[in-house]
Amino acid sequence: ARVRAALDRVDSLEGGSLWEIDELAETDRNALIERHVISRELLGERQAVKAGSAVILAGGFELESAWLTVDRLDEEIGALLPLAYHHQFGFLTACPTNVGTGLRASVLVHLPGLVLTKEISKVLEGISQVGLTYRGLYGEGSEVVGNFFQVSNQTTLGKSEADLVDHLARIVSKVIDYERSARGVLLREAPAVLEDKVWRAYGILRNARSLSYAELMNLLSGVRLGVSLKLLKSPRVETLNEILILGQTAHVERSSGGALDEDEADVCRAALVRDKLSGDEREIRDSPSAGNSSDASAADGPSSGG
Repeated sequence: ARVRAALDRVDSLEGGSLWEIDELAETDRNALIERHVISRELLGERQAVKAGSAVILAGGFELESAWLTVDRLDEEIGALLPLAYHHQFGFLTACPTNVGTGLRASVLVHLPGLVLTKEISKVLEGISQVGLTYRGLYGEGSEVVGNFFQVSNQTTLGKSEADLVDHLARIVSKVIDYERSARGVLLREAPAVLEDKVWRAYGILRNARSLSYAELMNLLSGVRLGVSLKLLKSPRVETLNEILILGQTAHVERSSGGALDEDEADVCRAALVRDKLSGDEREIRDSPSAGNSSDASAADGPSSGG
């Protein structure tokens, strides 16, 4: 109650939303996980003292913008609440690895080129040697699906927030360069194989009557790669992003109006994908001047989290 009263006075949170997790339906709680608004750990909290989470997400490679937003929020909250702070160690947190700045900055990147050229292990090993770590699409403890990797700082002690953000941005920029180089290798050395993978993925998505979430993500990865390399004129990147979110199980259940078993969810997911892709094709066909303005950086621009 004390925290809620304080947050009502924080200018940065004006217009924000507050959800009582225990009061939400299970499907809605799972949808928040799929939107990266809460973690599975937060969902599992059923203690007398409830945990809370505030998340800042920014589209594109906007690490500094996300950090400045968090920094302003931190200052405003700190002026209203006595946060646990030590003059030598910095902010004291429940998890020792977060002691110090308490900052966890992440960038979500799509790296199919490095996976296909089998260079991904070398790159991931390299980032671990410079104080960064990687996770799957849903953060800590999650598997890598659809060739999406979440890269973040591993420690928060001993460096300033600005240094941590700058270091992450520089390393991720190098990873993006490696990915673009890998895509160039694929285009030069295996164009037929690459085109077959892209068009096969698009054909399955366009016509499938049943799709598991894992299959959807792998196929979307191939299509996304094809769009970024201009091997496909459609779909648009915005449509792929929409499918990536709405094709997740809890979102499929919400759009269907209730809980679904695995087979039912797979059928509904495939129908949603077909509908989105066919609608996208119609819009592009009816508006030839719009075209597809995406390029490699737009198609696979990372999203940043603070």
